[in-house]
Amino acid sequence: MAKSATPTLHLVKLAVGARDVADIREWQASRLAREGSLGHVTRSRPTRAAELLAGGSIYWVVAGSLCVRQRLLAIEPVTSPVTSQDVTGQDGTAMTRLVLDPKLVAVMPRAMKPFQGWRYLAAEAAPPDVVKTRRAAGEDRLPEAMARSLRELGLL
Repeated sequence: MAKSATPTLHLVKLAVGARDVADIREWQASRLAREGSLGHVTRSRPTRAAELLAGGSIYWVVAGSLCVRQRLLAIEPVTSPVTSQDVTGQDGTAMTRLVLDPKLVAVMPRAMKPFQGWRYLAAEAAPPDVVKTRRAAGEDRLPEAMARSLRELGLL
């Protein structure tokens, strides 16, 4: 398989207000039903967009743990439905919409401290996806915080 000429890069973003991945899933399902596509609006356009769109994802930090990702499908300007002009923030910066694949992919959890905005994440530094293998009996009925703790300890 030929390697892409553009290396892959990812973003890390806090899921502010989300208690767990179920919150993200619920919010996004509602938004997808209402808007027909899924995206996240950010104040700044990533300068390394080509690398992000070469297979990159947005990794969400939920309750202090980087634990789930979504593939980035597109990066587009936010435009006004009334004027069709780009929407800008108070500082004059054009707003950007990160278009996301609706599929949430669990990754091996990693503790992460809060930060402002988003950060780049090199592909080699990204946590691996959780491989769905045989589940422990009753695992799907555990509270998510408990399941996350048990996974971090290597017990699930």
